[in-house]
Amino acid sequence: MNLNTSDNGLAGLKVMVIDDSKTIRRTAETLLKKEGCDVLTAVDGFEALAKISDQKPAIIFVDIMMPRLDGYQTCALIKNNPQFRATPVIMLSSKDGLFDKARGRIVGAEQYLTKPFTRDELLGAIHRHVSTV
Repeated sequence: MNLNTSDNGLAGLKVMVIDDSKTIRRTAETLLKKEGCDVLTAVDGFEALAKISDQKPAIIFVDIMMPRLDGYQTCALIKNNPQFRATPVIMLSSKDGLFDKARGRIVGAEQYLTKPFTRDELLGAIHRHVSTV
C-alpha cells in the first residue's frame, strides 16, 4: 500500500504513541508529523492516561513492554473507560508471538504491529481504524 501525503487526509489527526523507547517514539512521531498528524507521546501508561484524558487522541499506539504499567494494562484501562472505549488501540511489540497477539485482543486492542514497523504499516493501521480518515 503506497500512501501519498496529498491524499491521505491525516492533517490535524491526533495520534498518541506510548513507548519507553525514545527511538521508537521519535521514529513514529517523525513519520506521523510528515503526514500532518498532531502527535502526542508518552513514556509509559501512567503518563499516557493523563494525556489521553486531556487530549482525546483519535488512535493510540502502545508498546507492550514498558515499566510501571505495561501495554496490556494500559490498553485495558483505556478500553474500560466508557469515554475512550471506541478509541482504536494498536499494540506495538518487538515480539511476534501468537500469545502476545491473543492477549492484545483480550484486552481490546484493534491491531498488533511488530517493531520495527514501517511507515506504511503505521499509516495503514490509522486508515484501517480511524473512520474520519
